[in-house]
Amino acid sequence: MSSIRELSSGTVTRFERIGAHTHIKGLGLDENGRAVKIKDGMVGQERAREAAGLVVRMIKEGKLSGKCIILAGPPGTGKTALAVAISRELGPNVPFIQMSGSEIYSTERKKTEILIEAMRKAIGVEIHEVRKVYEGEVVRMDVRTVPHPYNPYQKVPESVRITLKSTDEEKTIEAGSSVAQQIIAQGISEGHVIQIDAETGRVVSLGLSLESAKARAYDVDTSMKVPRPSGSILKEKEFVYTLTLADLDELQARRSSGGLFSLLFGVSPEREIDAEARMAVYQQVKEWVDEGKAIIHPGVLFIDDAHLLDLEAFSFLGRAMESELVPIIILATNRGAARIRGTDIKSPFGFPLDLIDRAVIITTQEYDRDSIKEILKIRAREEKVEVEEDALERLADIGIKSSLRYAVQLLSLASQNAKRMGHEKVTIEDVKHVESLFMDVKEASEYLRKYEERLLSH
Repeated sequence: MSSIRELSSGTVTRFERIGAHTHIKGLGLDENGRAVKIKDGMVGQERAREAAGLVVRMIKEGKLSGKCIILAGPPGTGKTALAVAISRELGPNVPFIQMSGSEIYSTERKKTEILIEAMRKAIGVEIHEVRKVYEGEVVRMDVRTVPHPYNPYQKVPESVRITLKSTDEEKTIEAGSSVAQQIIAQGISEGHVIQIDAETGRVVSLGLSLESAKARAYDVDTSMKVPRPSGSILKEKEFVYTLTLADLDELQARRSSGGLFSLLFGVSPEREIDAEARMAVYQQVKEWVDEGKAIIHPGVLFIDDAHLLDLEAFSFLGRAMESELVPIIILATNRGAARIRGTDIKSPFGFPLDLIDRAVIITTQEYDRDSIKEILKIRAREEKVEVEEDALERLADIGIKSSLRYAVQLLSLASQNAKRMGHEKVTIEDVKHVESLFMDVKEASEYLRKYEERLLSH
């Protein structure tokens, strides 16, 4: 008998990453579009959130064409959180692509190519396809084999005869070697519920039928248990696939490239996708939309530190915003008056004036103490950390003195110190201890000035 033992739930590990903005669920507005102080993971910034709410309404009504959104404010004032909230308000199927302005600089690809790919990743295509399939529980199956043409001692499947059963009928079908090979490869046997595409012959195993004798007999089994299908065996079913334009570009490039490299490895030998492949995708998507087979979901392309873009990138974005198929472009910056990269021209935010004229500008302000305290509470709940009230007050004071980001970092460090010390909650002693171990920006600057003569400089 095989040695099988059960594992307690405490020994099973899974990947869990608490991101900086996983708690954001929306803009936190009421039915009149007014910002609630604390709602949907958002705290404070009422003016910016109400402005973003109006922008979301314009986007949903299709009235933001040819414009972009500029989020401007000091570091750590919630610009990225605001962009995430806008994408959440637009719907669950809306793609959200986040990148930094520095990511466009590569030695292998053009800047415009990187921006095109990012924009097309931010446009989702929901494809609806109705196909005829045979669906049912396998009650009988007979695989016929023949000798291998090159090895008479080996047999290969030639055809298969399958009897499928649903709650309403039973039908026997016969298929060729391709279906037989798929059935053998997937380990399908009597009792499994399967789908066979009537046109392509693609076989999908849905799991083990709950009504089958095999499901009732096995005590230990890894197969998913599903009910026996209802209705007729041959039926029409709608399948929904959600892809992005970038995914379709890649498929089109693989299909159109006929070189030896593509034949052997199934990928395009070129690093960049040409304009013809993208135009073919555009025409195909347009046909699907006209025929009612697809729905386009324009998403959000969020470019943080957008002042790092140069004049060529800004010019490309300005032209792209006038296109027929373009995502919502959100640019975030913490610069005031700065030089446009690659030029000696000084302008607001380091952006060209013609781009600023096409944008709606939303500014963020520094958080007050109450807002910082509420954000720390939300982060503590998100990270499943219990914090004593005096420790929370201390962290809020640190956030006012240094920054919100530094206070959030100390919260995580203090929780680790509490675990090490065996505390059930994060205490003020934990906060003071980690505060003494780490430096914020001001303390680091003072340290550098103190030991300036001993440190290397260039």
